[in-house]
Amino acid sequence: MRTIGKALLLGLLVVAAAPASVRAAVFSPQTFTLENGLEVVVVTNRRAPIVVHMMWYRVGAADEPAGKSGIAHFLEHLMFKGTKSVPPGEFSKIVARNGGTDNAFTTHDYTGYFQKVARDKLELVMGLEADRMQNLVLTDRVVLPERDVVLEERRSRIENDPSAQLYEQTQTALYLHHPYRIPVIGWKHEIEKLTTGDALDFYRRFYAPNNAILIVAGDISAEELRPLSEKYYGPVPRGPEIARRRAAEPPRYAATRLEMESPRAGQPSWTRYYTAPGYRTANGREAYALEVLSEIFGGGATSRLYRALVVEKGIASSAGSWYSPNDFDMSSFGLSGSPRQGHDIAALEAAIEAEIAKLLADGVTEDEVARARNSLLAGAVYARDSLSTAPNIFGRALTTGSSVEDVEQWPERIEEVTAEDVNAAARRLFTPRNAVTGILRPARAAGRS
Repeated sequence: MRTIGKALLLGLLVVAAAPASVRAAVFSPQTFTLENGLEVVVVTNRRAPIVVHMMWYRVGAADEPAGKSGIAHFLEHLMFKGTKSVPPGEFSKIVARNGGTDNAFTTHDYTGYFQKVARDKLELVMGLEADRMQNLVLTDRVVLPERDVVLEERRSRIENDPSAQLYEQTQTALYLHHPYRIPVIGWKHEIEKLTTGDALDFYRRFYAPNNAILIVAGDISAEELRPLSEKYYGPVPRGPEIARRRAAEPPRYAATRLEMESPRAGQPSWTRYYTAPGYRTANGREAYALEVLSEIFGGGATSRLYRALVVEKGIASSAGSWYSPNDFDMSSFGLSGSPRQGHDIAALEAAIEAEIAKLLADGVTEDEVARARNSLLAGAVYARDSLSTAPNIFGRALTTGSSVEDVEQWPERIEEVTAEDVNAAARRLFTPRNAVTGILRPARAAGRS
């Protein structure tokens, strides 16, 4: 039922000590902080009497103790197992009985819990969330069966999916020492040994208001939300101060190549990941330039890769790129493609590398940059239409080192990106030693060489 979160959107938030309007740009949020350190963000949207209530914790799989992989995601499951006042499994049933929906997600950098309810049910979910922030009850009776659920989730999502298996392996090659190399769901042999005590230790260390962000979007203002926040979350005691200390990544000296065959692979596929900085770790406009680069190079049907490989040469059924700059430490820039029937992986790879070489030799044009900027900015405008988008963007931002101003000024920063910025970013990015290439092929027939 619970899911491991993936990329959510553009990303990026300073939370003031009292309600304050941030300069209007994208969502025009209001912010305040409770005395116990809980940061609160409010995005008012009066289109319908509905609210999205999200609680984000600044902890994810990359913050786990060594040898306890999967504990962050495991605890996400266990947060639904009850408190002294809410029996195991009743949390979601209560939300559903009151016409709402709820779920949760875990990534390397954060864990989030959300409910979507009618405005008059907001206090109900605030009371439920505040209760499990401090009163979670765990025993072997509920923990051990849920551990089996997580193991089954790993079997179905990873061990029975060759593309997921290859992705897991490429991440261990892309990050040599940093905990981003460890899968969010955890390694099977370590999940099997997780205990009730492990879960409680992790909960007591990281689940505290001063390590959390409350984000509410919808039919409510900061003036209306503040007394409710103080009523339900204000009494929760502050926890110990937490500083993220993660292993530093050493330099890479060699490109890595992984090849895998599987009888469950439907068609061949090719991927390549390059290490890249994110918003928090990039210099100047580099992260924004990489966003524009991804849009130009592989962002859709008009991108360079798609036009060259799918439309003009006809050797690929798909080709594209992606870049998510919202990781707390470092990020990656990805390329992918699948050969069209009758063509092979080698020809596809050669064609992609030729496009990279052309890009590095000739650069991008100001016209391409202008079109990419316009496409990205249009996406920011459409983002206002969804009630869930703003809390996802702000939550991801605050948990990974960005600020409210970063989110609100994102359009301006994209507008400032030039062709020179993009070309410089491309030269730094496309360095062979920083690349990990993954190739997945259907298993060869018996007897075939």
